[in-house]
Amino acid sequence: MVSGLQSRAELAAENLAFRQQRAILQRPVKRPNLSRRDRIFWVWLSRLWRGWRSSLLLIQPETVIRWHREGFRLYWRWKSRRRCGRPKPDAEIRVLICFVVLRHHRRTVVHFNVTSHPTECWTAQQIVEAFPYDTAPRYLLRDRDRIYGRCFANRVHSMRVEEVVTAPHSPWQNPFVERLIGSIGRERLDEVLVRSEAHLQRVQSEYFAYHHASRPHQSLDGDAPRPREMEPPSQGRIVEEPQVGGLHHRYRRAA
Repeated sequence: MVSGLQSRAELAAENLAFRQQRAILQRPVKRPNLSRRDRIFWVWLSRLWRGWRSSLLLIQPETVIRWHREGFRLYWRWKSRRRCGRPKPDAEIRVLICFVVLRHHRRTVVHFNVTSHPTECWTAQQIVEAFPYDTAPRYLLRDRDRIYGRCFANRVHSMRVEEVVTAPHSPWQNPFVERLIGSIGRERLDEVLVRSEAHLQRVQSEYFAYHHASRPHQSLDGDAPRPREMEPPSQGRIVEEPQVGGLHHRYRRAA
């Protein structure tokens, strides 16, 4: 039965190949040239039918293989084209800005806030709230956004923190924050319709609670930013706890 189905499929492919070549010969020109659509057809057929070489009348098999290689190169050239910086967000997304301060050591979100009017002084105040008293770090890595102006620089300098500024259009120089921003979008914000500034605050608070206590990180050997205790089988069966509105789950042993 399988052999019969294969023979029928090969016959259909052979008929299709001959019809395509006949259509080329019937074109109202003396020496018809193969169009891009013709080349795509033969590249596609060569990948689906093993006996495609036996049906060729107008071109050589080496020509089809060359077309295939050219298409492969064009695809990867498009795939690896140079992209400078982070893609520009839509206007709707820029209405509310979520400001995040991250400690690199344990990927802990020290502080976050939301505003529709980010300014230099507002950003400077966020740093003060993130590091009260004598908890400020020695270095602060940031990009070249315009919200980090003179007011921000003066406030950071007064806290005895040295700024490390990334190169222009180089988000990979601040990879931990860039990874966090991507995770926030993929794991939470892409699944919710934000209604207001207060709503976004609640949504982010829920996500960061999950991020700190439950979300595994490869750089932390599968642990969360706040270390979790080992739970041996003697503590009971495994139970499932929905988190972040049911988008994610944590599995723990019932005491």
